[in-house]
Amino acid sequence: MKNTAKFLLLPIALACAATAHAQSAGTWMVRAGGTTITPASTNGALTQPSLPNTQAAVGSASQVSGGITYMLDNNISIDVPLAMPFKHDITGDGAIAGVGKIADVKALPATVIAQWRFMGPKDMFRPYVGVGLTYAAFFGARGTSVLTAITGGTPDRPTTLSIGSKFAPTVQLGAAIALNSRWFVDANYTMTRLTATNTLSTGQTLESKIDPVSVSLSVGYMF
Repeated sequence: MKNTAKFLLLPIALACAATAHAQSAGTWMVRAGGTTITPASTNGALTQPSLPNTQAAVGSASQVSGGITYMLDNNISIDVPLAMPFKHDITGDGAIAGVGKIADVKALPATVIAQWRFMGPKDMFRPYVGVGLTYAAFFGARGTSVLTAITGGTPDRPTTLSIGSKFAPTVQLGAAIALNSRWFVDANYTMTRLTATNTLSTGQTLESKIDPVSVSLSVGYMF
């Protein structure tokens, strides 16, 4: 009889142990999915010599992404999003709208976010808000023959460009939906207040108010 009672209590004990892996203090969460970054891209004009109102627009980019989250207590968490580098096309705008692609650049945002998670650690649906800091690293910028042509370069001396990396504040809104005691789906929206300086080899510069927003969807595991 005692053995039978122990057998009947075993599923209950396992269930209780499983719920300990809810989003509570000390829980680690890892996730994998995808992210799309869309810059707002409000630009100033390219400095002289250039056509008045010569501008550029930065295109959207998508990439495989994920992240690691640690629960400091039942409501406060620290999140580090992870992703492969994003490749953004840069096209002519303003006075040179319609010329097509003038450059491309790779971007790798490194972000740390402090989050406040609403509801309780065992609730299936947990919305959250976050605030953090992003280091936007730009590298591998390449100009096209169009950029060379509109800036006075030559095939022998093509125009090159670089985009300055910098820190910027980030805010976040998201939610996690538990599938069971360990697996969950996470969706979030972030916005970063970012202004970057584009510098051409001709000495000209262009200030870009990029202010990128990103949308991420992933599946995660808690332990």
